[in-house]
Parts: sequence; structure tokens; C-alpha cells
Amino acid sequence: MIAIPGYKVSAQISKSANSLVYRGYREQDNLPVIVKILKQDYPSPQELMRYEQEFEITQNYLNNVENTISSYSLEKYQNTRAIIFEDFGGKSLDLYLKEYRFTIAQNLELAIKITEGLEAIHAANIIHKDLNPSNIVYNAEKEQLKIIDFGISTILPKENPILKNPNELEGTLAYISPEQTGRMNRALDYRSDFYSLGVTLYELLTKQLPFTTKDPLELIHSHIAIPPKPPHTIDPKIPQAVSDIVMKLLEKNAEDRYQSTWG
Repeated sequence: MIAIPGYKVSAQISKSANSLVYRGYREQDNLPVIVKILKQDYPSPQELMRYEQEFEITQNYLNNVENTISSYSLEKYQNTRAIIFEDFGGKSLDLYLKEYRFTIAQNLELAIKITEGLEAIHAANIIHKDLNPSNIVYNAEKEQLKIIDFGISTILPKENPILKNPNELEGTLAYISPEQTGRMNRALDYRSDFYSLGVTLYELLTKQLPFTTKDPLELIHSHIAIPPKPPHTIDPKIPQAVSDIVMKLLEKNAEDRYQSTWG
């Protein structure tokens, strides 16, 4: 188990390609915390920079903002870095999706909370760029939701994505917008997050993704050119009005989506 001065780590709760995530507490006041640490013993300068940027965003732009995660400190650990986050007792929506089916009303409540989180993120001129159920944490008992993981976020109104190998694209391929693939010859702005929100809500409502192929190039083609089946055609219990909202979020051109979180 890792040892960071001033913190007691109790259990590992998740891991990704780059990070290990633990629960623990701050020794001085027994404050519950989440510890996110780079997995590699000798991380690259780019990986270290991402952690420092994630801490900067959560500390300087979004700290104490409702529906986004707050950070406490950035710690050195051996040759790597660890970010100390608040722990509000939640778990990621992708874990809920594996074991639970939300009602339509619950999904709408979740959708509103996620959208309110995005509103705060965009108001700070930040594009999240990796919104998906694994980066949304929810405490069902407290009905509290927070967006996490700002490692690839951009602190700019927009950026120009460059063409990359599908295995090197930033973001989670099943959820990225057509313009985030780098194959649309257009700048990336906050409306890219609305597409990812659409994919997330689609999955919450139907328990499946709009595009289920595992082939990266086929998935990119689907995001750019293939219209998904409307959610209400997959599950007739989904009201068409709700289905229409999701389909508008999933428009291929950013101009055809909602233009603001208020919308």
C-alpha cells in the first residue's frame, strides 16, 4: 500500500491505464479523501504535466463548485505525483450501470445535475473532453453528483484537434464528439462536451451505447457519419420528448446541438 506523509490510505477503489485511485483519510483531522496517483514509477513529463493541470483546474477554477470535484493538494510520491481529492462517498455511474437501472425520473435528475456541472466547467472556459459515466461520480443516498477527471481538459475557449491514430486519441473513444476525432477539419469548443453528454444519457436510458462496435476506425466513422437509433425506439418506455433531447445532443455538427447548458 502507498504511504504519503499526512495521509492514511485504506483501500484501492479503481485503476485505469494511467492511474490508481485509493480511499483514505487525512491524519490531522480524519477527513475522508480520495488519492489519485500515477501508475508508472517513472512517468513521462507529459503525464506529470496532466496531473499538475488537473490539480490546477480543480483547485483554481472549480474548487467548491457544486457538481464538480474539489481537490485539496498535489503531493510528491517517490518519482511521481498524487492528487488528494474530496471524498463524498460516491461511486462512478459506470458501476451503477452494471448493477442498477435508473427510472426515467432518476435519469432526468442525473441529467440535470451533470448539465449543471458542465455549466460551471464551461463558465470557467474549460472544455472537459472526456465526459463519460466513469468520470461522473454519484452518491445515491445523498443524491449528490460530481464530474471528475480533468487530466485532458483544455483551459481555452477552443482548440484545433489534429489527426491522430485512433489508439492515440484523447478521450474515451465511445463518447468523443465527431470533431474530437480530428477528422472533421474544425475547431473543438465546449459543444463537444454536449455530444459526450448525449452519449452518456443515451447509455443511462437504454443501457447500451449509440454505437456498439469495438473497431476504433468503425467507431470513429459512426460518430462522424452514422445516425444512432433514437432511444425511444430501443425502449418504448422512454418518452419521445426525452429521446429527442438526447438526439439533439448527438447531432454530428456542433451548430445543430444545443448551444448552451441553459438550452
